[in-house]
Amino acid sequence: MCWRSVWPQNRASVSISEYGQGGVMTRYEKVATVLRERIEHGLYRVGDRLPSIRAVCQELGVSISTAQEAYRQLMDVGLIESRPKSGYFVLPSRVPSVLPSVSRPAQRPLDISQWDQVLELVATQRDDVRLLLGRGIPNFEYETLRPLSKILAGLHRSSDLHGFNYDKLSGSPELRQQVARLAIASGCLLHPDDIVVTTGCQEALSIALRTLTQSGDVVAVDSPSFYGTMQILKANGLKALEIPTDPQTGISLEALELALEQWPIRAIQVTPTYNNPLGYTMPEARKRALFQLAQRFDVAIIEDDIYGDLSFTLPRPRTVKSFDDDGRVMLCSGFSKTVGPGLRVGWLAPGRYRDQALHMKYVSTGASATLPQLAVAEFVAKGHYERHVRYATRQYQRQRDIMISWVQRYFPKGAGISYPQGSFLLWVELPAAVDCVKLNQRLAQHAIHVAPGSLFSASGKFRQCLRLNYAFTLTPAIEAAVRTVGELATEMVEDAQAHAAVLG
Repeated sequence: MCWRSVWPQNRASVSISEYGQGGVMTRYEKVATVLRERIEHGLYRVGDRLPSIRAVCQELGVSISTAQEAYRQLMDVGLIESRPKSGYFVLPSRVPSVLPSVSRPAQRPLDISQWDQVLELVATQRDDVRLLLGRGIPNFEYETLRPLSKILAGLHRSSDLHGFNYDKLSGSPELRQQVARLAIASGCLLHPDDIVVTTGCQEALSIALRTLTQSGDVVAVDSPSFYGTMQILKANGLKALEIPTDPQTGISLEALELALEQWPIRAIQVTPTYNNPLGYTMPEARKRALFQLAQRFDVAIIEDDIYGDLSFTLPRPRTVKSFDDDGRVMLCSGFSKTVGPGLRVGWLAPGRYRDQALHMKYVSTGASATLPQLAVAEFVAKGHYERHVRYATRQYQRQRDIMISWVQRYFPKGAGISYPQGSFLLWVELPAAVDCVKLNQRLAQHAIHVAPGSLFSASGKFRQCLRLNYAFTLTPAIEAAVRTVGELATEMVEDAQAHAAVLG
């Protein structure tokens, strides 16, 4: 909602004294009270941008310092937040005070399960009538992607048939040059020859794991962990050693160190920036410490940075790869979560393992499709990518706040909610009485589907958790679906309480 549509008109001459609340209040407290009341009465809704400092000064007849102090007071109580170069925005009724729990996975390597549930989530047809609330898909309907459509159309019409031929096994030189340029923002100084283009980030992860491991090897992963990576482990006969993970700071370095001392770990696989599904971003110091730990035990790191560019603030966080001075970090990323998954354009910076990675690339898919590479390269080179990402992340941040407000309103009390600073995925931990696999079965009667937490664990843990997507426009139909999820989850809690009361 544009603030001009709700900000009172013809009020520039009104003094703050007209808003007297009784008692002794400073001028900035009066301004803060006015704004708070407007938020509470729905004049400004969750995710809306508030009037600028200048507009407040003109409307209420106060100084800039008074308006700034009023906004600071509202930030202190968690009603609003400041976003660099964007202004002040209304937060949910409260930023989640209850975060998901620190995970406590099994303390031994495990075989992977859950393939049937993963297949159900990813094998959806375009004509599926269900509301899929849990899929990891970005919004590819924004107008900022129109230039990409025009570029693709132009390449198809071109008399130059280069796009119909194989390109280099390592990928289009044009694309690798643009990827190297983009990587600078994450602290990485990569040469185009350091990069291998892949058919999506999923292939990059697969190549990295097959390069480093053999059947029966152990791979340390954060917990919960991306189900796509877990299924690569399963397909290659690898075992997952899940490491306790904090919803704010990420994988426990202390637990990882103990695991490295105890088990023959061949690789560490992490998603340290805007983690899927938990939402955390490892602080920079911990990323550096993670690299140093891997160095000490002489083990490789596979870093999934597919969401790294979707940062709500600038500069975007550094990667673990940015600390890599000996080539042991294999950085995986792509454009599936920023632009569109159907392009299937990913990339890998394999470091010291480049030759082996190229061989794995050859025996899996050979050269990746040329036309999408050329289109994405031009899209980035002309500045369209940065503009699109800036626009998308502004929408995602607003929609994160709206989705959190719905979860707080409709879900059982005490639910733990993640608070990601980038990307478009929310992780919710419900009371233990809620089994989200069974919840999905009940939701099927309402044509609704969520991603149950058990997908994200080798052993099927996190059954009381689920993942939600807030990338697409949050319509009344989506709100109604979220309400249905909450109501059915609440019923499961109440049924469990009633059953416990009977048992007495």
